[in-house]
Amino acid sequence: MSKPPKWIEIGAVSDVPVRGSRFIQVSGGAVAVFRTSDDQFFAIDDSCPHLGGPLSQGIVHDQRVTCPLHNLVIDLTSGEGQGPDGGCVRTYPIDVQEDRILMDISTLKQTKVA
Repeated sequence: MSKPPKWIEIGAVSDVPVRGSRFIQVSGGAVAVFRTSDDQFFAIDDSCPHLGGPLSQGIVHDQRVTCPLHNLVIDLTSGEGQGPDGGCVRTYPIDVQEDRILMDISTLKQTKVA
């Protein structure tokens, strides 16, 4: 049985640069929120599954981010790593209402916005 969504506001659309990111500190780690060149928003764990690199510091291209440590490409939609090292990160639902970004934190125990 899945939990009902629990939406929190994490900021304004303008807080996340186009083809950039912002991170949110959560219990057990951090979540990276990305904005693509066509203004789509995605949220994934901020730690690369291969070497633990900060994905929020990676390069955003299309609907993917490249890890800054070793170039593993992560699909922002699925969280899956592309390439021989593979791996996967958790994804989180994002909603944009007017100029505000909301994230579903129902799978997190505690969250505080950094």
